[in-house]
Formats: sequence, C-alpha cells, structure tokens
Amino acid sequence: MDLESRRRWEAYTKAKEIMLERTHIKEAPWWVVQADDKKRARLNCIHHLLGQIPYEDIEHPAVQLPARQRNKDYVRIPTPKQMMVPEVY
Repeated sequence: MDLESRRRWEAYTKAKEIMLERTHIKEAPWWVVQADDKKRARLNCIHHLLGQIPYEDIEHPAVQLPARQRNKDYVRIPTPKQMMVPEVY
C-alpha cells in the first residue's frame, strides 16, 4: 500500500460503504471477507461460496472402465520431487 492510499483510507472506506449500501440487493448481494489473515480469508471465502450452492446426492449408474492398455516399451519418467505439491491432507 502506498503512502497516498494510507492518507485516503477513510475516504476510500466511506466510498465503499456508500457503494455497498446502494448496490447490495437480494438478487445480487455483496459479501465482505475479513482479510487481515490472507490464508484464512481465502479458506473462509471458499467455504462460504461452496455453502451458497445447493447440494444433493445424485444417483449415477456404475461406470464400467475398460482394461488399461499397457505398452511393454513404455517406461514412465519419475517426476522430480521439487515439482510435487506436498500432500498435506
């Protein structure tokens, strides 16, 4: 954040509050994410957005996969460890 935007923080906040007051409607609501902690903000946003979508189980027919074809000449190249996303969960 530059120094000028810090100086104008209250004016920006007031403009945001007026915009929210005038444009927040039932058909197109605004949602505000507390974002002092960016990681938590992102997770809270994802959680909230997914919670807005109605979810219900849908029955699907079982999928029958064909046998995997294998080529004896193919050798899989190992993926370098530094390219792998850590498995946290």
